[in-house]
Amino acid sequence: MSVPPAPSPRSRWLALAVIATATLMTILDGSIVTVAMPAIQDDLAFSPASLSWVVNAYLIAFGSLLLLAGRLGDLLGRTRVFLAGTAVFTAASVLAGLATTPAVLIVARFLQGIGSAAATAVGLGILVTLFPDPGERARAIAVFSFTGAAGASLGSVLGGVLTDALGWHWIFFINLPIGLATLAVALPVLPADRGIGLAAGADVLGALLVTAGLMLGIFTVVRVEAVGWTAGSTLGLGLLTLALLTGFVVRQATARQPLMPLRILRSRAVAGANLVQVLMVAACFSFQVLVALYLQRVLNYSAAGTGLAMLPAAVVIGVVSLGISARLIARFGERRVLLVGLVLLMGVFGLLARIPVHADYLTDLLPVMLCAAGFGLALPALTALGMSGARADDAGLASGLFNTTQQVGMAAGVAVLSTLAAARTEDLLGAGTSAAAALTGGYRLAFTVAVGLLAAALVLAAAVLRQPSRPAGTEPEEAVEAPTPDPAAATA
Repeated sequence: MSVPPAPSPRSRWLALAVIATATLMTILDGSIVTVAMPAIQDDLAFSPASLSWVVNAYLIAFGSLLLLAGRLGDLLGRTRVFLAGTAVFTAASVLAGLATTPAVLIVARFLQGIGSAAATAVGLGILVTLFPDPGERARAIAVFSFTGAAGASLGSVLGGVLTDALGWHWIFFINLPIGLATLAVALPVLPADRGIGLAAGADVLGALLVTAGLMLGIFTVVRVEAVGWTAGSTLGLGLLTLALLTGFVVRQATARQPLMPLRILRSRAVAGANLVQVLMVAACFSFQVLVALYLQRVLNYSAAGTGLAMLPAAVVIGVVSLGISARLIARFGERRVLLVGLVLLMGVFGLLARIPVHADYLTDLLPVMLCAAGFGLALPALTALGMSGARADDAGLASGLFNTTQQVGMAAGVAVLSTLAAARTEDLLGAGTSAAAALTGGYRLAFTVAVGLLAAALVLAAAVLRQPSRPAGTEPEEAVEAPTPDPAAATA
């Protein structure tokens, strides 16, 4: 890749502001949407099961295309891909705000995921290139991480305020001025790298196979409520999903320039950490979606009230992940911190599995919000463990894989658990249960399944992951540089 002239200190910090702003926009979008989902459902007549596609369409596009977007950044230039991704995300946000049917909104959310994947996949790479000095780089990454955590917290509150005051359409329209300002500042301050050229190859076929496989898999799960697990269409689509994903694996084993070289999975730490992450994130992302629905549909909170009610969880996760987890990891090691975090998360969902129909916030819900600190402990520790098994020349690939499985876990989790909750609610309504009690029963089932997913993650982590060995006096964070965990996951 061509090396651009060294930017001035002012340009570098302006570039950091641009990258952080783009990150803030995508994080805000993720957390804002969950609070506004009941209003979207009422206005556009989404069914309870299909409502999850407002989240899934974005997550599947985002998670499926991260690896390809990162590779395109190498080929075409990271700045070009960042600008294109930001522009697509901004335009898709306008389309989402103008949506008058479920189909248009789902398409717009998918396009948002494409744009977000492009900007996110290369943003951190640009930042690291701009700040070669370790001290400055650490400060820059701290700003980047803090922006993500702040966006997660702000999104819940802002989403509720905008939905109540102006309508849910404005949770998307707000991205227009942010996106235009980001593009205007980005053009003169981001480095003009040209990339190594398309001749080096981008595994488009691999990207198509994995994207189609994931999309079809989630669609199959969402349809289960209507047709059942044993229906012919469910089994047929499931087999087709398996065939597409198998084709992706075969393609990666035979392609000259694979999207994801399979050698990365030979590492026990890398493979184990990614499997643990899928289980953990699948459980935890249901917190953001289903708790917001419970607060509004059962307890009759307003959208703004829901955002404020969930704010303590986002704040605690941000504080723990940014300020406390690193010190605990340095003292006790990644593996112990991960296991403690998973136990805390099991406690969170164990409490949620017993939520009453008439809950008191201070006694029934606030303790749950505060115990969500377990996610702030578990994710940084899990990231460090996974990266410890990667060779230095595979660090970027391992980072891309980790971010991808994070998004896949989110999408699969919200699809499966939302579908289970909706099916249980329908059963209870059919038996004559009141609407509030039926909804609560559905959410309880989903949270109980989440406890099982976290228990499986705990067992797998204890059995497979090992504390990485280091020379005496070496701190954990000085090993292979770990990727910055996706701040969007902190909203879980």
